[in-house]
Amino acid sequence: MAAPAQSTTQPGGGKRKGKAQYVLAKRARRCDAGGPRQLEPGLQGILITCNMNERKCVEEAYSLLNEYGDDMYGPEKFTDKDQQPSGSEGEDDDVEAALKKEVGDIKASTELRLRRFQSVESGANNVVFIRTLGIEPEKLVHHILQDMYKTKKKKTRVILRMLPISGTCKAFLEDMKKYAQTFLEPWFKTPNKGTFQIVYKSRNNSHVNREEVIRELAGIVCTLNSENKVDLTNPQYTVVVEIIKAVCCLSVVKDYMLFRKYNLQEVVKSPKDPSQLNSKQGNGKEAKLESADKSDQNNTAEGKNNQQVPENTEELGQTKPTSNPQVVNEGGAKPELASQATEGSKSNENDLS
Repeated sequence: MAAPAQSTTQPGGGKRKGKAQYVLAKRARRCDAGGPRQLEPGLQGILITCNMNERKCVEEAYSLLNEYGDDMYGPEKFTDKDQQPSGSEGEDDDVEAALKKEVGDIKASTELRLRRFQSVESGANNVVFIRTLGIEPEKLVHHILQDMYKTKKKKTRVILRMLPISGTCKAFLEDMKKYAQTFLEPWFKTPNKGTFQIVYKSRNNSHVNREEVIRELAGIVCTLNSENKVDLTNPQYTVVVEIIKAVCCLSVVKDYMLFRKYNLQEVVKSPKDPSQLNSKQGNGKEAKLESADKSDQNNTAEGKNNQQVPENTEELGQTKPTSNPQVVNEGGAKPELASQATEGSKSNENDLS
C-alpha cells in the first residue's frame, strides 16, 4: 500500500502541505467556481478557433453568443447571493430531512452560479471551448451562421471557425465506437436517413489513427440505415470529429459546405468577390484572346483570298493552251482544250509535209 502523504518541516518551523492536500484544494476550488474548468468527457459546447489571440477570441465569443442566445432563448436570469435559496428557518426535528434540504440548497446554489456560456481550457493553442448549459449548440451556431450568411455583416475579427459540440467522450477507438452508436441515432437511424461526410481533426494526440476512426464511424452510420450514402460534394449532414488530447468532440451539422465550413470570416463574403477577382485577372487574357480572334479572322480572310487564286488561274488557263494536254485530259478537267491542241498539232504536221 502507498504510504500516506507526509508533511515536511520548513526551516521557519512551519509545516509544508503534501501533494494530496494541493489536489484536494484544487478540486474544491473547481467545485466552488461552478463546474469544470477544462475540456473533459460529458460536456456540450462550442469549439472556436482563433488567430493568435485567445483572450480577444473569448470576448468576441461571449458577445456573439449572448446576442443570439438572448434572441433564441430569452435573456439569461441572474440571482444575487442574498436571493439564493436557503434552508428553512424553522427548527426541524428530523436530522435526515434537514440534511437532505441542505444538500438540495447547495445543488440549487451551484446551478445558479453556472452561466449559460462559460469558457474552459481546451488543451490546444488557438482553440477556445465555450461550455453551454440549457441550449442546443448545433441550433444556436446554425442560427448565427445563417444570419451572417444572409446579412453579410461581419461581427468578429479574431474568431475563425465556430463548431458546435453536441457530445464528448474519451479519445480511444473503443470508447468512440460505443459512444457513437447512440449519439448518431437521431440523424441516421431508421426511418431517418441522409447523405453524409466525416470531417476529422486531431490536436495534441498521436495514438488515434485517422483512417480507422473514419472507417468505423462510416460503418456505424451505414448500419443504422442502409440508405445512408456518402456524399463529399454537397452532403446533407457532416459528422465533425475534433480530438484534443484525450477528449473526442462529436457533432452533426447541416449546410457545412454552404456556410464555408462554419468559417465566420468566409461566410460573410459575397460570392461575387471571387468572380470579380477572376475577371480582373482575366482582362489581359481576354484582350489577348480578342486580338487572337481578330488575327484568326484576318488569317481566314487571307486564306480565302489565297484559295481564290487557283480558281483565277484555272479560268485564265481556259484561254491559254496547255503544255501537257494528256494530264488535263486524264484529270477530266478540260477535254475541249485537249481536242483543240491535238487538231492544232495535226495541222502543223500537214504544213511541214
